[in-house]
Amino acid sequence: MNGNVESEADVEGDKAVALSDAFTADCPARTVLNHVSSRWGVLILAALQEGPMRFYVLRNRIGGISEKMLSQNLRVFVRDGLIAREVEATVPPQVTYSLTPVGRELAATLGGLVEWITYRIGDIVAARERHDEAS
Repeated sequence: MNGNVESEADVEGDKAVALSDAFTADCPARTVLNHVSSRWGVLILAALQEGPMRFYVLRNRIGGISEKMLSQNLRVFVRDGLIAREVEATVPPQVTYSLTPVGRELAATLGGLVEWITYRIGDIVAARERHDEAS
């Protein structure tokens, strides 16, 4: 076999790497990273770790989020397969949101980030104050 010819497995492997390199500008992983790390993404996913929630319960759990932003983020996460949307055939319809298995895996990781920030917030605030005083 010619050394310059790539095997089919090599080409497929290169495609897999290209699809999973968030440092590449057009990588789909970067798009998901942007969704997850958006202003509200982490909080939505972390809140749903507590269990399935109706829209207004979730909105109330995440202080400061508008209905519009919550709705937009939920649509994105449903499309990404991280959140499941269940509509109950009642009048009016009741919609419940929950994490999918992949969403639960991600939320557990993000939950660690939220816990770390909560644990270290005193150190961070003190560092900010020291920095501001020195400036």
